[in-house]
Amino acid sequence: MTTPDPIRRFVEATNSGDTDAFLDTFADNAFLSDWGRSFQGREQIARWNQSDNIGVKSRLGIVSITPADGTYRVRIAVKGKGFNGEGDMTFTLDGDHIASLVIT
Repeated sequence: MTTPDPIRRFVEATNSGDTDAFLDTFADNAFLSDWGRSFQGREQIARWNQSDNIGVKSRLGIVSITPADGTYRVRIAVKGKGFNGEGDMTFTLDGDHIASLVIT
C-alpha cells in the first residue's frame, strides 16, 4: 500500500528533525494520545514532540500500514534516545493533515 501523504510527511519530518514540518502535518485542532497521555492542538503536540519525538532524536521506520474504517493502523519501528522498539500508531486524516494520532 502507498503511504498516505500526511503519514509520509510525519515520518520524514521526524527523521530529519524538522519540528516546523512535523507540526505542519497536524490539523490545528489535532488530538494525540500516547499510551493514555492526551495532547490537544498543535501547541500541546509541540510539547510532546520535544519530550518524546524529535527532542529525543527519534527515527521512525514504517513496518506495515493497514487501512480500516477511515483510519490507518501503522506499525512503526522507533530508534533514538527515548523509546526503542515497535509500536502501533493509528492515524485519522483530515484531507492533507493528521486529525488524530493514537499511539499504543
